[in-house]
Amino acid sequence: MDEMTKARRGRWAVAAMFLANGFTMGAWAPQIPLLLPRHDISEFTLGLLILVLGLGAVVSMLFSGKLIARYGNRRVLRVFALSIVPVLPAVVFAPDVPLLALFMATLGALIGCMDVAMNANAVDVERRLGRAIMSSSHGFWSLGGFIGGAAGSWIIQHWGAEVQALWAAAVAAILVLAAMPFLMGETSAEKAETAAHPRAGLLPRDPSIWLLGLLALFSMVPEGAVLDWAALYLSTELGADLARSGLAFAFFSGAMAVMRFAGDGVRNRFGAVLTLRASGLLAAAGMMGGALAPNDVVAIASFTLSGLGVANMVPILFSAAGNHPGLPAGAGIAAVTMMGYCGILVAPSTIGFVAEHVGFRFTYGTLSLLLVIVALFATRTRAADGTRAVPA
Repeated sequence: MDEMTKARRGRWAVAAMFLANGFTMGAWAPQIPLLLPRHDISEFTLGLLILVLGLGAVVSMLFSGKLIARYGNRRVLRVFALSIVPVLPAVVFAPDVPLLALFMATLGALIGCMDVAMNANAVDVERRLGRAIMSSSHGFWSLGGFIGGAAGSWIIQHWGAEVQALWAAAVAAILVLAAMPFLMGETSAEKAETAAHPRAGLLPRDPSIWLLGLLALFSMVPEGAVLDWAALYLSTELGADLARSGLAFAFFSGAMAVMRFAGDGVRNRFGAVLTLRASGLLAAAGMMGGALAPNDVVAIASFTLSGLGVANMVPILFSAAGNHPGLPAGAGIAAVTMMGYCGILVAPSTIGFVAEHVGFRFTYGTLSLLLVIVALFATRTRAADGTRAVPA
């Protein structure tokens, strides 16, 4: 089998890993409200448990780059992809709150390490194919989340939470086991390049990689803001009814999924820098439109436009981190991923506090400026176009 055929199979294998990761998180989402009556806990305690899951993911990302540098992203991805299979059932079947907290932290940590490894593997496939695949890989994550959430909710309603957890584990196991034999590994040249780097600490010292991380944070905070607060904004400030207020994130998320599957073609044609600049400005215009919207219909349309722009921003930043000069792909992606997901953790509480004092219009307008900043620094992602075919 020639190298290009292996790379094409590797492309679909890593797509299956993104699908499995997103599917697991999607299947987890409808389980969250059921924890309240099952363990007789308050919403505050549930919030702390969700924070524990998020912190587990972010902290694990500190170590994932070191693991990838030592063992290679293919081996790390295989291990953590298999390890996520039993954890969702463990969370659902946890008999008490202390074990629930432990299993939720474990779920976050394993999902976080798998996230970094599969992004690093996608960078390797991009190099082997000589073209971008990162945006559509993230599109498969979104698709997995949709399937896991929609089908998972239906199964919970008809057969219960325990059956859903076991079903989700079985589906994830099938996806992972089917993909594992076809995952691409680093080439001998890439292994030699990684070995040539000096042994680094947990955190890279290159300030430019942290700038990419900051841009990832600026790109991910608006996504969290629409997810957590758009429905409340539409209902309280724009007078939307219950059915219509939920459409803001639905259309935003749908636009992101569609554009992520189209994004690789756009980036392959126009390059990472121009694509990120245009995406940032489009996202900023949509976010500002939402802030200035005179009614809920305009707000929903504006957030949909913003979703089209946001879709390709994080995939481009991850590709740039994976191709960052002077750093192994795993180390660069780990740092940028960790900072980006910190935005998802910090955004809900921070945005709620700010909006309570100054309103959602000012808040979404400020987020629009963050997206403009990303567009202004688009030249920092020039390394993302280093997705050239490399010899084995």
